[in-house]
Amino acid sequence: KKKKPKLLNKFDKTIKAELDAAEKLRKKGKVEEALRAFEALVNQYPQSPRARYGKAQSEDDLAEKLRSNEMLQQAINTYDEVASLPNVPSDLIKLSLKREADRQQFLGRMRGSLVTLQKLVQLFPSDTSFKNDLGVGYLLMGDNSNAKKVYEEVLSLAPNDGFAKVHYGFILKAENKIAESIPYLKEGLESGDPGTDDGRFYFHLGDALQRIGDKEAYKWYELGYQRGHFASVWQRSLYNVKGLKAQPWWTARETGYTELVKSLEKNWKLIRDEGLAVMDKKRSLFLPEDENLREKGDWSQFTLWQQGRKNENSCKGAPKTCALLERFPEATGCRRGQIKYSVMHPGTHVWPHTGPTNCRLRMHLGLVIPKEGCRIRCAQENRTWEEGKVLIFDDSFEHEVWQDAESYRLIFIVDVWHPELTAQQRRTLPAI
Repeated sequence: KKKKPKLLNKFDKTIKAELDAAEKLRKKGKVEEALRAFEALVNQYPQSPRARYGKAQSEDDLAEKLRSNEMLQQAINTYDEVASLPNVPSDLIKLSLKREADRQQFLGRMRGSLVTLQKLVQLFPSDTSFKNDLGVGYLLMGDNSNAKKVYEEVLSLAPNDGFAKVHYGFILKAENKIAESIPYLKEGLESGDPGTDDGRFYFHLGDALQRIGDKEAYKWYELGYQRGHFASVWQRSLYNVKGLKAQPWWTARETGYTELVKSLEKNWKLIRDEGLAVMDKKRSLFLPEDENLREKGDWSQFTLWQQGRKNENSCKGAPKTCALLERFPEATGCRRGQIKYSVMHPGTHVWPHTGPTNCRLRMHLGLVIPKEGCRIRCAQENRTWEEGKVLIFDDSFEHEVWQDAESYRLIFIVDVWHPELTAQQRRTLPAI
């Protein structure tokens, strides 16, 4: 059974009745009254840590109620003051600084949060939970190398800490140390420790196992699905809108985007010729795929739209293609997708992978397709491209690509909003 934290020092025990009365107001949701009561106590007893903590909590509650970042900043400052008073019970310091770091992260003040977490680690060096939080703070800053050091330290002190294990495995996987990441991710998930049951860890463990050819991957995908992290074993995107129709392959009619499909198929030679011209003249405009999706081979892309934003410079290389697409906001306005040329050379294999979101569908227009040797699998069905024809699939389902032909394959990729998204959702969903 968890011990109740000790929040009162000797002095605060003498004013317990007044503190309780103010706290009662806060618990009842009388936020403004509670704040006034705690402010009065702080003015009367400036050395009282519990009164100041109550003031910080009330400011925090009021910030939530008013949706005020200014008020939240005030709460952050007050939490910080609590920790710097004399004779503060250690449980109260922990609660104050932990909440301060959390609220700083909420406001996007990652550096400030890092400083607060570092303070907690310095004050309580034997409490590995604060080190674990500090590791997350570094990850949120994109500082994987410092996060890695923190988790190595935690695991040297607490070799069975599941939280540290999944995060350490996650970092190793990001470093492309695939085989090394697996035991950490697996043991961390098996520990069942708080903070380990997260879709990202099931996703990366399964992916790592697939890359070493271990069929056990699907056991973990199944578990991730049972835990509610994935829509299904095959559909494993993590940024989803619930309830959207889910199937790997779509027809033009099912999408409702028949005009776009007709236009792409009718103008495929024009689209192809502009792509070939860019490939010939300025090879550098085709950039190698950079998401570490290839097992082997040569795969490059030339992007015209990204996250609903037109790349004006790229469109100078394919002006007619871009003009053609301007008529179709379901594609150009899709902030969770791209529009791009994709060239894949012989000897390329793309690992099984899933896209990040179920909010888009992906169209592939065949431009230069070798007679044989090129195929794509989505979920459990393989298909091949045809020149001048559009294939449509939902890339939130697992898919894999093989290019074993004698010459290159060129396709045109157009992402569109999932047809069941409302106009409001299309306007407000954050870009990916």
